[in-house]
Amino acid sequence: MLKLPDHARFLYDSHAFTLLEVMIAVAIMGITLTTLYGSQSRSLSYATEAHFNILAPSLAAAKLAELQSGVRELVSDSGDFGDDFPGYNWQLEVEAESFEEIERFADMEELLQRVDIKVKWVDSPYSYSLRYYGYSTEK
Repeated sequence: MLKLPDHARFLYDSHAFTLLEVMIAVAIMGITLTTLYGSQSRSLSYATEAHFNILAPSLAAAKLAELQSGVRELVSDSGDFGDDFPGYNWQLEVEAESFEEIERFADMEELLQRVDIKVKWVDSPYSYSLRYYGYSTEK
């Protein structure tokens, strides 16, 4: 049997990783990290959408409460929610609703108004619409 010198025996007996093992480990880590990053990105997107879906109806309801209480005049208008909710805009469209199909409501035509409130988050694809029918005492 061939006797190895001491320094060669040390290299032969050491428990080191081969280049192939290191490359396989790096590939596995790369695949795992890519999958985790995609999952994290999707989770962030879902959380952002959920945040909008909770906040936008509340903002639209607050704007509708302003209209119903008389704080804001019932006319078409638009604006933003100020420093409290930066990046959120609102648009209000008021139109008289017609009942051309139903004769018995024909005299109410000028009294019933359709109010559309749209809340939009700037620089995002998210928007929320609320439709309300209000009775106007002015004829």
